[in-house]
Parts: sequence; structure tokens; C-alpha cells
Amino acid sequence: MKHRSSIKDLKKNLRLEALARRDALSTEYRIEASMRIADAGVATLVVDPGTNVSGFWPIRSEVDLRPLLFHMREKGARLCLPVIIDKQTILFRELVRGAPMIATGFGTAGPPEDAAVLDPSFMLVPLAAFDERGHRIGYGAGYYDRAIARLKEIGVNPRLIGVAFDCQQVEIVPDEPHDVPLEAVLTESGLRSFG
Repeated sequence: MKHRSSIKDLKKNLRLEALARRDALSTEYRIEASMRIADAGVATLVVDPGTNVSGFWPIRSEVDLRPLLFHMREKGARLCLPVIIDKQTILFRELVRGAPMIATGFGTAGPPEDAAVLDPSFMLVPLAAFDERGHRIGYGAGYYDRAIARLKEIGVNPRLIGVAFDCQQVEIVPDEPHDVPLEAVLTESGLRSFG
């Protein structure tokens, strides 16, 4: 049990340090880097029309994915955003042009309750930190880990692309058996794919 708590503490410290570096970026840098991330995503991420793509609305100092998401919608993707249902669960509601956005937990916004619930097969995943092997540290609540496990249980094996700024990379993320590595991470330096 001691081992588990030390991994948890290590992850917590790595998360806090990476988020502090992200928070320290200037607004101008974040805007410019978000545009470079969108350009890199447009150039490298191919999604078939009709694919359910989950993204996220930016909170605090996160990457602003909206330009990339809107490009994907123009190419025929069905967009969805995470919505917190309870302390254990997020679902992905469809983001439809012109539909209202409501508060959906953790200071973020998303589609309202009457929006369709989609099972994304392509996920742009928020994260606090990542390493060069494709392991990620989330925000600590485990929502995405459980959502990915649920999708796999119903036969959806989503492509997982992390989205972050370069400054969020850490030397090594201590991984555990339940951790699912990312296929790639999209940063302002471009798309980095992992074996």
C-alpha cells in the first residue's frame, strides 16, 4: 500500500509543477501556441467524416482547442465535449453549431442535457503532464481513465491524442497497470507519436 501512496504523491507533485509552468506562460504565448497546435493538428490528424471526436473547452490556462475542433467539424467530424455527470462519470455530449453552452463542472462549459450523448472513437485528451513514452497525468479525478475503460467495455477503442504545451512534459510519469498510454501528444512543437 505504501508504494501506491508514494506513486500518488509523486504524480501530485509532477501535476502541480507542470501546471505551475503552464500557468506561468503569458496569455500572448498561450494564444500563439494554441494557434500553432491547431495548425499542427490540421496538418497531421486525419479524421473520417462522421467520426465522433471528443475535445474540451479551455479552462484556466489550458490549450484553446476550439480552432482545431471547428476545423474537424468542417471536415465532417461529430464533435462532443465531456460533461460531468457525478463524482465518477463523464459522458460526451454532442456539440452542435448554435446550441447553447451550459456550466458542466470544474469551471468548464458544454452542451446542455438534451444534446445527444456520443461515444467518441477519437479523443483529444486534456492533461496536466506527459512524458516521452506517452504516459499522462490528468487532473487527479480519474474521469478520463474511467471514461476510456467504459468505452473499451462497449467495444470502442478510442484513439487517444493528448493536447498540451511543451512545458508540461516531465521526465517520467510513474505508470500503473490501469494507465492507458496516449497514441500521441499534440503541442506547439507539433504532433509527437509514441510507439
